[in-house]
Amino acid sequence: MDDDGTPNVDNSNESSPENNLDEEKRIKCMKAHKELFNSMSNYEKKLIRGLMRGFGNTMILWLISKKRQHGYEIMTKFHESTAPYNTKMPSASKIYPVLHDLEKNNLIKGSWEHHGKRRVKYYEITTEGEEALSRFRKMGKFAKKNKSSLWVEFFKDMIDVEDNNE
Repeated sequence: MDDDGTPNVDNSNESSPENNLDEEKRIKCMKAHKELFNSMSNYEKKLIRGLMRGFGNTMILWLISKKRQHGYEIMTKFHESTAPYNTKMPSASKIYPVLHDLEKNNLIKGSWEHHGKRRVKYYEITTEGEEALSRFRKMGKFAKKNKSSLWVEFFKDMIDVEDNNE
């Protein structure tokens, strides 16, 4: 609701030819990912899930850097992004300890707000959090520039990261 009590209206999903094409393309891509994932052995699925979990903390910090949000929003985004892989939405027991750890280390800051009868804690990135992400990016760019990182080679090969220097 807006400050005057009127409902917020989100027009971002209005039907237009462009939005319909984008949605069709997204659905087609998700179906292809699901088929590929389902064709994997159980061990291959375990490897993929492990890779996704390993970057969770940094990804949560990055998500909060994009937009101030609460824990349930973060859980939902993870669920939407992993839906093709038949993985469960990360539970509160997984997300909130990460949020508390990031907050304890001053990378994010939480503030409570009332939404009707409920209190919701919103998280936003701190200056220290922005600086941490900046250092992570610099490390990645340095490794890429110097072609000195096995991780850079791995990610280029695995997710087809474009290298503008080649």
